[in-house]
Amino acid sequence: MIVALVLVVYAAVASVAMPSLMAGTKLAERAPRLAIAVWQAASFSVVASLLLAVFVVVVPAHLVGHGLADLFEACAELLSSRIDLGSAATVTALTLGAVVCARMAYTTIAVLWQSRQARGRHGDALALIGHHDAELDALVVDYDEGLAYCLPGRNGHAVITTGALGALTPAQVAAVLAHEHAHLRGRHHLVLAAAEALDRAFPGVPLFRSGRSEAARLIELLADDVAARRHERVDIAAALVGLATGRVPAFTLGAGGETALVRVLRMLSPEAPLGRAERLAGVFAVVLLIGGPAAMAVMPGISEMIAHHG
Repeated sequence: MIVALVLVVYAAVASVAMPSLMAGTKLAERAPRLAIAVWQAASFSVVASLLLAVFVVVVPAHLVGHGLADLFEACAELLSSRIDLGSAATVTALTLGAVVCARMAYTTIAVLWQSRQARGRHGDALALIGHHDAELDALVVDYDEGLAYCLPGRNGHAVITTGALGALTPAQVAAVLAHEHAHLRGRHHLVLAAAEALDRAFPGVPLFRSGRSEAARLIELLADDVAARRHERVDIAAALVGLATGRVPAFTLGAGGETALVRVLRMLSPEAPLGRAERLAGVFAVVLLIGGPAAMAVMPGISEMIAHHG
């Protein structure tokens, strides 16, 4: 029971403290891919801690301690007298676990379904008014406002308006389309969907609320960095300035938007990349966030195993 309490307390503390801890670093600006992994690992660890707390309360430690085979028999034990389903702790734990799982499943399906429907409708409209440019590898739409974005999904593609083509130089167009293709190849819409699903499932939780906004910012920084591997940073910055005021559909990923001007400064005055030791520390943090709750949950079982075989 103590381990379950520790897991619940960790989930509560991490949900509140993690955004402040992340805000005190420059990990996002220096290594956005690693920052995304840290945010995802932190969110995963909170949810996993709650579910593992249920596991610790419901499944007796001796079942874990006697080997992996007994773990597969745990479900059968739920139907036997060896687990007291009538105890208040067990009922509370099972109820909590069921609510968390059901809520996450519902919001995840809802987010994915709604986004897919919206993208499908927008894609149908674009097919009527746009044409594919093989040289640009993008769908060109006759529209005066300068916009560049990607429509993610199984048949995703980059979209650029004639207004953007007229306002940007060829080098800037190539740079901004490289940004959009980075979104498509990286399947960044799934990162956003996961963050949105958690925030909608558990509204008001600081970690999930901040994680949703940070995911939107970080995937833009990451796409900028991918584009900068093959294009001049000044061209990316100029393209961002030209597209900063454009408003793209909410279910798409656009190069401009609210973060554009901040990203311009980042492109022109980049932070020093992480050193080897700093990157290893970040990777260790991800591993610790993911594996820590699981290690804590199996501690009672390990203690039982040692006691039994000792």
